[in-house]
Amino acid sequence: MARELKTGVAYHSNRILEHVREDMREISRADMDIVVHMFSHNDWDRHTRVMKDVFAISEDAGLEVWVDNWGLGGTPGDKSHFLAYYPDAHMYFSNGRMHPTHVCLNSPDYRKFVKDWLDTVAEIGGKTIFWDEPHFPYSGKEQAFTCCCPRCKKLFEEKYGKPMPSIVTPEVDEFRTETLVSYFGEITAYAESLGLKNAVCVMLHENIGINLDTMDKICSLPSLHNVGSDPYWHGTGVPAYKYVYDGAKKNLEISTQYKKEHNVWIQAYGTPKGEEDEIIEATEAAYDAGARTIIAWGYRCGESNDYRAENPDRAWQATKEAFKRIRAMEHDRILAENRAKYMK
Repeated sequence: MARELKTGVAYHSNRILEHVREDMREISRADMDIVVHMFSHNDWDRHTRVMKDVFAISEDAGLEVWVDNWGLGGTPGDKSHFLAYYPDAHMYFSNGRMHPTHVCLNSPDYRKFVKDWLDTVAEIGGKTIFWDEPHFPYSGKEQAFTCCCPRCKKLFEEKYGKPMPSIVTPEVDEFRTETLVSYFGEITAYAESLGLKNAVCVMLHENIGINLDTMDKICSLPSLHNVGSDPYWHGTGVPAYKYVYDGAKKNLEISTQYKKEHNVWIQAYGTPKGEEDEIIEATEAAYDAGARTIIAWGYRCGESNDYRAENPDRAWQATKEAFKRIRAMEHDRILAENRAKYMK
């Protein structure tokens, strides 16, 4: 019988297959189930056949592969190379400033581009698409929101019969939500037509146009199968256990309401030295809240990136220990249920 609890980790910044093979074995030896691989525009241009091998190596190690749309339309991830070919697809802030790296989701050229990317992912063996932190960038210093590009302004005026305002109003929020529903409805349906599952992860921050408070219409999409969040606690001033427990609980309420699977992320990158045990606290908080698909960002706690943990070795050991502990908790839970059921 498939186990209910699944753990996993995001993996990127390495395309050397010898190292991939050993890393996937290490992840599997840590009793994890899922690996999330980035497939950026650069990977598409330069590493497509390599990534096909990476997916196969991961599955040979017994891991379920999720494919991240890393940087295709802007952060998170790489800056969007798509905009070099379609400069008219830039997002714009409400103060008229062009966003340098984010793509407008109402761009028909971008939607075609993403469908072509999905074709490639399916061809090289992808199974689940992980739509990573979709959001509308917000400039707090300037109090400026997105997207106010010429295309969005025209669509807004056609719908509401007046110009798009320069501040967020209920109509602006409605328009942005409808943009997301239109985009994800089209893109996830296309992915599903290729035999791919769709998982999304949203942030918990305000002013970004999409978070767990604004997920209702998107969750109702039948082609969206898994709804998640990343309750990253560093910098919030809230204790790790409380922040993650509250965020995961809210996530589970929404995914349960819409009968979706879920994913909850643990912040392993950027861990200050001496605070590695917070990874264990956060992981147990997610489990205690009811999460059963719990994934860490990322492999060896971001060691190959500038946002790495200050002591990647200790942080990675804490991450593996955290998953080992909740695996034991899950075993104890199942055993207790069996005892109550059969030992009379």
